[in-house]
Amino acid sequence: MEDAVLEYIRSEYLDEDDEDDVELDINTPLISSGIVDSFSMVSLKRFLEKQHSISLPDEEASAEAFDTVASIVVLVKRHQGNA
Repeated sequence: MEDAVLEYIRSEYLDEDDEDDVELDINTPLISSGIVDSFSMVSLKRFLEKQHSISLPDEEASAEAFDTVASIVVLVKRHQGNA
């Protein structure tokens, strides 16, 4: 799951120039570093919901929950059990 989210972020939010400058792993701050903004969070949320057949409540799709791939995975796994 981590690899799929990382690949989505690379392909959707990083330019080719950025990829050389940004070290992206599961603990890289996404929102606080500016890689993902509030608009991008919406598309990332939709990607996760579609990819994993889940529904993420808007109140749980917070900047804190989406700030690292590791925290995104925790959120997704929590909702996979509720599907």
